[in-house]
Amino acid sequence: MGQEIQCKARVGKTLATGKALLESAELIFRSPDLRLKIPFRQMTSIEAADGWLRVESPAGSAAFELGTQAAKWAKKIKNPKSLIDKLGVKAGMRVSVIGIRDATFLRDIKTRTSDITEGKPASDSDVIFFGAEQDAALEKMRALPRSLKPAGAVWIVYPKGREEITEASVFAAGKGAGLVDVKVASFSATHTALKFVIPVKSR
Repeated sequence: MGQEIQCKARVGKTLATGKALLESAELIFRSPDLRLKIPFRQMTSIEAADGWLRVESPAGSAAFELGTQAAKWAKKIKNPKSLIDKLGVKAGMRVSVIGIRDATFLRDIKTRTSDITEGKPASDSDVIFFGAEQDAALEKMRALPRSLKPAGAVWIVYPKGREEITEASVFAAGKGAGLVDVKVASFSATHTALKFVIPVKSR
């Protein structure tokens, strides 16, 4: 989930009060009078001064009164986290990758750790990445917690906006495996990732 702040936003002559949300790849503003969604990749200018964050994009100029957070948000926009950072992969972790064939993702994982098992879960995994393209694949989810370290995590990676698999079914599969959901991340332009962990009382 991103960071959310109640603030004022100005676009042209329009000044509105609402909520600004800094996601991993876009800046969102919502209010009754103004709604914005500005992807980082479209921003041509990012400046923070006097408590205001000002951004330029092909859609025009927008300014957000964020106070002390303005400079921090500007820094995060200019230096976004990599995918494997967002997914919490740290050096030396034991990682299992099942059903994911994204070449860029696999290459980036290998720059962080060499302890990688593909195709099946390794015992005592720190992180398991499980790709599911259809609801039927989620049946395999039940067995994954047995391969996790107590504080480990399972990320279910699934396609966005497809009838074959839904967010509700992914949540249900995690719950059915005795896990709790704690985070969501954009895995790619076509896929979402949901993070599940073993409940603290069960570790």
